[in-house]
Amino acid sequence: MATNILMPALSPTMEEGKLSKWLVKEGDEVRSGDILAEIETDKATMEFEAVDEGHIGKILVPEGTEGVKVNQPIAVLLGENEDASAAAISAPLALVDISSAMASIKDAVAKEAGKANAPAKVEAKRPSEERNVAPAEPGSGQGEGAPGQPAVSEQKSNGRTFVSPLARRMAAKAGIELSSVHGSGPRGRIVKSDIEAAQASSAAKTRAEAAVPGTAAKGEMAGVPGIAPLADARLFLKPEDYEEIPHDSMRKSIAKRLSSAKTLIPHYYLTIDCNIDRLLEARAQLNERSPKDGGVYKLSVNDFIVKACALALMRVPEVNSSWTETAILRHRHADVGVAVALEFGLITPIVFRAEEKGLAQISREVKALAERARTKKLKPQEFEGGSFAISNLGMFGIRDFTAVINPPHAAILAIGAGEQRVIVRDGKIESATLMTVTMSCDHRVIDGATGARFLQAFKGFVEEPASMLL
Repeated sequence: MATNILMPALSPTMEEGKLSKWLVKEGDEVRSGDILAEIETDKATMEFEAVDEGHIGKILVPEGTEGVKVNQPIAVLLGENEDASAAAISAPLALVDISSAMASIKDAVAKEAGKANAPAKVEAKRPSEERNVAPAEPGSGQGEGAPGQPAVSEQKSNGRTFVSPLARRMAAKAGIELSSVHGSGPRGRIVKSDIEAAQASSAAKTRAEAAVPGTAAKGEMAGVPGIAPLADARLFLKPEDYEEIPHDSMRKSIAKRLSSAKTLIPHYYLTIDCNIDRLLEARAQLNERSPKDGGVYKLSVNDFIVKACALALMRVPEVNSSWTETAILRHRHADVGVAVALEFGLITPIVFRAEEKGLAQISREVKALAERARTKKLKPQEFEGGSFAISNLGMFGIRDFTAVINPPHAAILAIGAGEQRVIVRDGKIESATLMTVTMSCDHRVIDGATGARFLQAFKGFVEEPASMLL
């Protein structure tokens, strides 16, 4: 029997992906476990394996297609003794753009709702709510109605839009342009019911467009309810003044996750300076002793920072936690994410159980993770989750900065550059290599004093590297 091969969900958060490459073609025999295609998610490129046996009857989604929704049919698998004609049964159903169909249906429903909400008669309106009569304008030709009848006006006259006071207030509050509203009052005047109908139509259209990539709902930013969208820069530029670079899946994921994190997580920040002179000395000595024939390592300052963070998390376990709506999750191990800058975005691979690992092992793991991240070869379990993160911009000369917390973490440590500064020690002016670090904390999980205790522990390990051996 012909069955559809569906776009797989290769990670818990995956909603769509790019079908980068087909590794089979129509007519090929496949067995369970055979690699069918390479799928590119927002973070990595992964292989997709067959779960059933048969032969490929029809490829529905060509390679290179972006924005393929999870569970969308991408090919048809035929059973034994079935021919390509069976694929024609499944293919038309598979090729239906469900999102577009649903959007069309919702638009139609919205239009009908707008018609249903628009009153056929307006004379039943309560005077306390609004008046549907416009005052006569001098010299406008108005006021010529029957005796005893109030004068009325057209919706627009000499560039003016006539609207009841209540409808004007409602439109201003809802952000509705009056020029886009068709008035149903006498001679086209905009009344309360017209604004209500416009609101209902806008809400239905927003819901229908929410699934379309690259659209921002009115009143929402990057999928975050209640945040007004920013003005589109294209409104102020000529086409020849800019180059338009479409969002890829990683950039859209970063925008959505970090907009949500910054908006929904109550951030606060703690900053401390660390003297890293002894750390630099220890690093130089250890690198000099690196074996020349095997087990070679080259430690970086960042490797010491990862280790110091891990040990500080063990000493102050309240920071090594995650927020959920029902409980705070206290992690038993320090799984430290290390932010890696890529040409096409940002990713945070994780050094698991960093508190149990030596500096050389941490160094090798970070280098291997960063290399696989740059080639999009990381597995989801290597960059999803974790309990803490660090972001180091010191190598770019950045003195200090604040970072956005990456859920499900409750904190992230921003590392600045180590630089020579003047300090006062025992009443004497001296120079020292200081490194400024700033921790962004989730106040739902970490109170100020708790965050301060963590930074004190971190500073102690950084300034006395030998203490990491205890």
